Amino acid sequence: MAAVAGSASAGANGSAAAHRVGAPTNPMATALLTDQYQFSMAYAYWKAGKHADRAVKNPFGGEFTVFAGLEECIKFIANFKFTEDDILFLQSVMPMCEDAFFDYLRKTDCSDVEVYSIPEGSVVFPKVPLMRVEGPVAVVQLLETPFVNLINYASLVTTNAARHRHVAGKSKVLLEFGLRRAQGPDGAISASKYCFMGGFDATSNVLAGNLFGIPLRGTHSHAYVSSYMSLDEIPDKSLKSKDGSRVCKDFVSLVKEWLQKIQLADSLCGVFGETNQSELAAFASYALAFPTNFLALVDTYDVMRSGIPNFCAVALALHDLGYKASGIRLDSGDLAYLSIEARKVFRTLEKEFNVPAFGKMIITASNDLNEETIDALNKQGHEVDSFGIGTYLVTCYSQAALGCVFKLVEINSRPRIKLSEDVAKVSIPCKKRCFRLYGKEGYPLVDIMMRESEPSPKAGKRILCRHPFLESRRAYVVPQHVEELLQCYWPDKPRVELPSLEEIRGRCMQQLEKLRPDHIRRLNPTPYKVSVSAKLYEFIHSLWLNEAPVGELQ
Repeated sequence: MAAVAGSASAGANGSAAAHRVGAPTNPMATALLTDQYQFSMAYAYWKAGKHADRAVKNPFGGEFTVFAGLEECIKFIANFKFTEDDILFLQSVMPMCEDAFFDYLRKTDCSDVEVYSIPEGSVVFPKVPLMRVEGPVAVVQLLETPFVNLINYASLVTTNAARHRHVAGKSKVLLEFGLRRAQGPDGAISASKYCFMGGFDATSNVLAGNLFGIPLRGTHSHAYVSSYMSLDEIPDKSLKSKDGSRVCKDFVSLVKEWLQKIQLADSLCGVFGETNQSELAAFASYALAFPTNFLALVDTYDVMRSGIPNFCAVALALHDLGYKASGIRLDSGDLAYLSIEARKVFRTLEKEFNVPAFGKMIITASNDLNEETIDALNKQGHEVDSFGIGTYLVTCYSQAALGCVFKLVEINSRPRIKLSEDVAKVSIPCKKRCFRLYGKEGYPLVDIMMRESEPSPKAGKRILCRHPFLESRRAYVVPQHVEELLQCYWPDKPRVELPSLEEIRGRCMQQLEKLRPDHIRRLNPTPYKVSVSAKLYEFIHSLWLNEAPVGELQ
C-alpha cells in the first residue's frame, strides 16, 4: 500500500492531530530519538524501493505486566517530523546516503500509520501483543526504538507500583518518594506518573503534580529538626485558633504545658522523661507554619523517648486551638514495633485527655521500603497507615528492564516469522486479533490470538485454545464473556479517545481485581494461559516448516 506522507493534506492533518493530542511530556521525544541502525534500515528500504511496503509489527514482554506508555506513543506519532536541523545532522553522520533520501525524510510523518493497542492500564501477559503498528515499513522501522523506549520503563514501573499496591492492600496509603533516587529528571517524572497509574495515591514530586494533577504529599526532613537548637529560636509564638475566634499569644508555652501533662499522666506511668528540646522547638515551629497539616518526622534523636512525646505535646496544643494533627513519619528502626508502640501512646492519650480520634492519627513509614519489607511487616503485625516508598520503587531495583520487543509479523499482507533455537523468542506471525475469555466466576480464563480473518469468539460457544508451540497443551473453553483487547487509537483523530490518568489508574485497579489471586500472588504465581486458535496454530507451524532451512547429515 502506498504511503501518503508526502501529500499536502497529510501534513495538515498531522499538524491538526498534534494539536488535538498534545506534545510528548518529554521534549526529547523527537523523531531523532531512535537507534542509528533504524535510519540505516530506512535508507536501505528506500534505496530498494521498499520504504512504502505495508508492515505490521508487535511489541511485548513480561509476566503479569501492567501496560503503560500508550498515551506517550500516540503523542509521539502525532508530532513525528524531522526539522531542518535534524536533516542537517543526519546528513553529517550519514554522508553515504543520497540527497533524495533526506528529501523523503523531510516529507515523512505518521499520517499513514495505524496503531491498534490494548488499553493503557490493562493487565497483560507474555506473547499477547500490546500493540499492532501498521504503516510504510521505513516509517514503522523508525518508530520501533522510541515506542519500545516509551513502553518499557512505563510498563515496568507501573507493574512495580501495582505489585506494591497488591502487597500493601487496598486500605493503605502509598506515597511515591523517589525523586532524589530516580534516573535523572525524566526518570523521576515518568516514575511519578506511572506509579500513580499503578495504584499509588500521591507523590512528593511537585513538577509531576503540576504536569499530571497527581496529589502531592510531603513533610520535613531530619535537617529541619536538627536545624533548631532551642525553643528561643521561634520568633513569633502566636497562633490563631482554627475558627478565628481567639489568638494564643504563646503557643510554645502551651506546648510545654502539654509535654508536662504527658510526662505526669497516670495512664503512662511516668514512661516519658526529658525530651530533646531542639526537636520540640522544630515541631512547634513547623506546627505554627502548618497548623492544619502537622505531620512530624519523629526519629531524629529517639522515637519513643523524645519524638513521640514531643509530637504529642504539639498535637494536643493544636487540638486546644481547634486543629487536628495529621500524624507522624517513621524513617528508621523497627517499623513494626515502633508503629505499634506509637499507636498505644496515641490511644492512651485519647482516653486520658478525652481527645476524640487522637488514637487514629496517621502513622507513615519510609526508610528504603520495598515489596518484600511491606510483606514482612504485614506478617509481623504493625500499625502503619501509609508507606512512603522511593528507591526500590522508581529504580525497579528487582528487575532492571522489562524486555519489550518489536517484531515484524507481516509485510505487504504476507506473514513473516522470526525463528530461534530458543522457542520463547519465536515470533507469532501475521496480523492478529486478541481476546480475553472470562469464566463463570468472572475471572479471566485465557487470552487467545486469532488470525484477522477468523470469526470472533462468542460467549457460550465452545472454542479450542492451543498453546502456540506445544502440541499436547490444548483445551476447549466455553467463555461466559468475551473481551477484544486491541483497539484502534490512531490514525489522525484517534478512534478511541485517550482516557485521563485517573481513568487509566481506575482501569488498572479494576483489572487486578478481576484476576484470580493465584495469578498475581507475590511468590510462585500460577502461570496465566495464553493461547492461539486452531487455525493460527496450524498456520504458525506450517510457516515455521517452510521458513526453517533443512539440514543435511553426511
